[in-house]
Amino acid sequence: MRLVSVCCLIVACAMTAGAQMPQATAGAIDQAATDVLHTTGVPSASVAVVRDGKVAYVKAYGAARLSPRMAATPEMQYSIGSISKQFTATLILMLQQDGKLSIDDAVGKYLPGLTRAGDVTIREVLSMTSGYQDFWPEDYVMTTMMAETTPEHILDAWGKKPLDFEPGTEWQYSNTNYVIAGRIAEIVGGKPLMAQLQERIFGPLGMTGVFNSDASRLPESDPTGYYRHALGPLRPAPAEGAGWMFAAGELAMPARDLAIWNISLMNRSLLSKASYDEMFAEVKPKNGKGTGYGLGVDVGERNGHRFVAHSGEVSGFVAQNVVYPDDKVAVTVLTNEDASSAAGALAQRIAPLVLATASEEAPAAVKAAEARALKIFVGLQHGQLDRSQLTELCNAYFTPEAMEDFESSLKSLGAPKSFTQALSEMRGGMRFRVFRADFGSRQLRVTVYEEPDGKLEQYLVIPTGS
Repeated sequence: MRLVSVCCLIVACAMTAGAQMPQATAGAIDQAATDVLHTTGVPSASVAVVRDGKVAYVKAYGAARLSPRMAATPEMQYSIGSISKQFTATLILMLQQDGKLSIDDAVGKYLPGLTRAGDVTIREVLSMTSGYQDFWPEDYVMTTMMAETTPEHILDAWGKKPLDFEPGTEWQYSNTNYVIAGRIAEIVGGKPLMAQLQERIFGPLGMTGVFNSDASRLPESDPTGYYRHALGPLRPAPAEGAGWMFAAGELAMPARDLAIWNISLMNRSLLSKASYDEMFAEVKPKNGKGTGYGLGVDVGERNGHRFVAHSGEVSGFVAQNVVYPDDKVAVTVLTNEDASSAAGALAQRIAPLVLATASEEAPAAVKAAEARALKIFVGLQHGQLDRSQLTELCNAYFTPEAMEDFESSLKSLGAPKSFTQALSEMRGGMRFRVFRADFGSRQLRVTVYEEPDGKLEQYLVIPTGS
């Protein structure tokens, strides 16, 4: 009865913006959501997809609340759990850019009472290589966590235990690390964590739906979080006491707000290049094992696509957020049942659909690209180049010597019999194109890198044989 009732609510509100999602892809996403909710029994999912660096699809599916029944809508706020950690890490990197701290400072400079505080660095805290024991590894809310607490209590109880390993020698996920990071941010920044996040991240990016679920439960207008015992019925999940999620999992928001955040990661719009490089670099502890983790984010490559990701879970909610920065694609899935695989499974179903869509081009776009590349080719045959179409770096490549070589070597070939696009794919955040120029007795390859704004970062002519 429950599964049938949930499936009746699968059709829900959708919003699209920016880069329009092709109808076939949207339909495939809808089918994936229907399948996953039916298979897992999770009440609802809220999905946001970024394509070509813009919010392309936002839709909610299923029941935000079972009794009284309320359909999920895209505007609703879902708890995102540990996805919150990357916001804390970003704030710490901002404070480093301000010159107020270094992530290689010992945590003892700010919190001297912690175990081995002089030996553990902020970088090790952010990268989960500190050795501080996790205060909440379980997937349920213990009775002790239903009472209100403070970050100071968490640090007194877990931050003063013996380390689980020598700092920097191993990787082990620990929420305690981010309670430490959050307190350091407050000490150095001189303001509460949420106030700094609002001023420096949420406000500037226009993330208007962010809610501090560590301070109070989500409003009645937002989803109810659920859990179940074994294969039993869904029941409203118990709430953590205020203070337990501080800096490690305190945020709730609509899927669209996470999509906006994902675009900022793709565009590297809030931090310096050096800070993003540090955030996205895989941590290499002294044991030499790969960690797949940076500073507050999972990092790696999947099927040739570089990703920056994180999952999140708090009582009643599981979330998955994956960014493919080079492809300008991101997938966000928020669900309202804890200890469930639905968010991850749906994100895995959506990603290949959107990555394939991002690499495809409409025939009109291909023809336009061919005409443009051919026009540049003909111009170079006659020593002419419209430099307004090029980036600064590409303009620098076309020196007087280069222009002379292009003209002298290409002019005698005359007009090509055909000039067609042979390949188009995303790489390095740009569109990479390969054109085949056929002169009958000679063939040439023309390779182009095209920035999102349309300017060319590369235009090369390469011989392929005679």
